[in-house]
Amino acid sequence: MNRITHVLLYCILFLTACQSDPWEETSRRETSGIVFKLQYDGFDDATSRSSNIRLDAKYDRVEFCIVDAQGSTIEGIKSLYDPNSSEIKIEGLQEGSYTLSILGIIGDETRDGATISPIRNLDEVWLRFPSDIQKPLEAEYFYSRTPFTVVRRSDPSGDELISTTNDQIVQKRIIGRTDFSFDFNNPYVETALLTQNVTLESPLFLTEFSGSGQFSGASDGIDFTMDLGTRSSYLLLPSVEETPLSGEIELTTRNYRGFTIRRTYDFTLQEIRPNTIEHIHTQVEHPDDRSATLFITERSLEKAKPNYILQDDEPYSVYTDGSQRSFNTADPLQISISDDGLLHARFYSPRDLSDVLIQARIPSISEEFFDLAYFDRVPAFVDFYGDLPMATKTTVTRTESGKILEMEPVSLSELQDAEFRISSDDPFWKKLEAIEHGWTIGFALYGGDPELPDGGPVGNWMGIRPVHCREVVALFLNFTYMIDMPEHEEILRANADRLYGNGGVNDKVSVETVLRQMRQKRTLNVGLVYPGNGVIGLGGGSVFGAYQQAWFQHYFNSYSCEIMFHELGHVMGYSHSSSFTYGPWAQELMNHFYVDHIQEMPIDSPLYLNSAQNPNKY
Repeated sequence: MNRITHVLLYCILFLTACQSDPWEETSRRETSGIVFKLQYDGFDDATSRSSNIRLDAKYDRVEFCIVDAQGSTIEGIKSLYDPNSSEIKIEGLQEGSYTLSILGIIGDETRDGATISPIRNLDEVWLRFPSDIQKPLEAEYFYSRTPFTVVRRSDPSGDELISTTNDQIVQKRIIGRTDFSFDFNNPYVETALLTQNVTLESPLFLTEFSGSGQFSGASDGIDFTMDLGTRSSYLLLPSVEETPLSGEIELTTRNYRGFTIRRTYDFTLQEIRPNTIEHIHTQVEHPDDRSATLFITERSLEKAKPNYILQDDEPYSVYTDGSQRSFNTADPLQISISDDGLLHARFYSPRDLSDVLIQARIPSISEEFFDLAYFDRVPAFVDFYGDLPMATKTTVTRTESGKILEMEPVSLSELQDAEFRISSDDPFWKKLEAIEHGWTIGFALYGGDPELPDGGPVGNWMGIRPVHCREVVALFLNFTYMIDMPEHEEILRANADRLYGNGGVNDKVSVETVLRQMRQKRTLNVGLVYPGNGVIGLGGGSVFGAYQQAWFQHYFNSYSCEIMFHELGHVMGYSHSSSFTYGPWAQELMNHFYVDHIQEMPIDSPLYLNSAQNPNKY
């Protein structure tokens, strides 16, 4: 049986005040039983002295002791704590005056090194903590001492013994709680924390607690450290009177340039009192307080809770609106200043990007680019907004030449005049940077309805959904990267004699013409083709579309790629008589090149999106 079961069946085996017999359910007349219901009070707040509401006690362990008016423990009684009802039931008491002392524990006291000893007198030590304690407490300890009187009451049905004392017992903690809080002058310092530790220096805690509710004993005063990075509140034993606790808070942070900064702050706490919350508040002064550079760590992202674009629950009225959802493949990470002066970063990419520095140049402030923001990670399809310290206070930043630039608060109009530059050592960014000839991509329904189970087909179109839009982003990032690959140009030159136009095989098209057509600026509105009419792809001018399977399989299926390049051939102005649709360019050269070189592409795997397993597909 576990420890709690022992308590239920045998009450407290070690206390002479209570018998080890299990409670027997008999009538009240036969048992003359007395019942006390346990509750516990909330912490008092040291600043407001307010207390939380009372709660029914749900203890992991309960010890109690009953003594008579002479202070002698009572033997020969039956008693039980019932955790389901939060009640102590006592049988076998005679008329007289008594005191009931109760110790309740939430948690496991053995993890604190605490021991509970049998007592024969309330003045004896009941609960003892190690004198060399070097850590905060893990369990909570509650205590109450309740005098009560048992009298005989007569009624027509007979006599019974009752208690004249209120049967509601409210316990209070015999330990204290200390809460640590901080004010940061720069929110990006707070989210760049590496460690937060507090060290109590030679603390003296009361370590012994008697049945009468008195503390005694003292700890050895050994320093110990608590981690504030995982929690900001700690349970501690009461401190010895007239011995204030002193300590040191140590914070280490990193900045976006990779430097670690350590800061320490001293504090003094006058006392730790039972059942009371003490507060230690620190105003953090830090070298990066005046930094103009947004340092976006993982904690910054968690705190900001950014939105994400092209997600499965995004309304089609948003993702088919070109003013809200469109991008150029040569500029997938869109940086701007919002109308309310926030830095806005929107990323059209199925992959995350790491270690991203964003620099800005504002003509009215400096001719040099300066460090505006640094992201540890830019998540795929993120839509991030961040506060700009430079918009509200005097800040400093580092320019591209290494100078320190001080700026008075920058107006919204000045911010919106900014020119941006992005850099990163991430190999993925190197691929995105290599996209020189970007195409502008948007999304269109062409009459379809994505809210209907079948896509609401109209003619050869059905409603494109976000699961398809994300694949559109992947395909066109890869395609516009491919058109500048040296290997791509080589395969075209090696097959120059197989490139012909709308006039048939004798209508030769030069490699330079093909490259120019592929690399020229274009805008496409991409949709989802309905295959029910036997059509699996459509393209021409600014229109492009393919059926669902092709969007999911373009990474590895040469037939799906053939569909894509066939329609791209139409976009480039070629008919079915050319090699760019039902000829070698689409059916042999480009489709196989794309699949064979997928590992070299920016989006080199279907696993980033895993669209084939998406429950929102058709």
